[in-house]
Amino acid sequence: MTPAGAISTDAPTTQAPAQPREASPEWLRAARRAKLLSWISLAWMGAEGAVAVTAGIMAGSIALIGFGVDSAIEGFASLVIVWRFTGRRLLSHAAEERAQQLVAVQFFLLAPFVTVEAVRHLATGHEAETSVIGMVLTATSLVGMPLLGVAKQRLAATLGSSATHGEGAQNLLCAYLAGAVFLGLAGNALFGWWWLDPIAALLIAAVAVKEGREAWRGEACCA
Repeated sequence: MTPAGAISTDAPTTQAPAQPREASPEWLRAARRAKLLSWISLAWMGAEGAVAVTAGIMAGSIALIGFGVDSAIEGFASLVIVWRFTGRRLLSHAAEERAQQLVAVQFFLLAPFVTVEAVRHLATGHEAETSVIGMVLTATSLVGMPLLGVAKQRLAATLGSSATHGEGAQNLLCAYLAGAVFLGLAGNALFGWWWLDPIAALLIAAVAVKEGREAWRGEACCA
């Protein structure tokens, strides 16, 4: 029996884990919108990646194949954001950091593959064939991807989410790359400038590395 006034040694000494921070209605609405946009991106990127890689293989275009691989990588980044804003991870700072790093890694996966293939094509003088499908596909992304990217980055500012900002940056990167690939395909089709294709691919790799470093560090957003 514990004497009066004494502190019992039987009482538990551990404290209950801290509860997650409260989220405002505006924050929760932004999280739902970010998740919805990521689902839309996932569907778009899946279809775009499959078509681009197939058309790239048929035309022998490394830039178009690289664009398709980039689309698949962006689709995985969208899946990461869906994971980030689902269930108990919604208010988890640890989940935000993990998602931020997973999104950044996607940029680094693309660069080595595209660089090696682009250099090989330049060294061997490989000439890609005309791809009308590729030009239509990249023109579509050139119009649609900026809309998704800007919307996600605005939501990222509300959410304080570097991961969401990074995914939006990938959508904007997709638009830049779509423009580069389109010019490469059009230049080759109209003027026979075969070297535009691998040069566009090298641009893809360079921008991917830059964006990957910024996403890993959480730069340009709220980190």
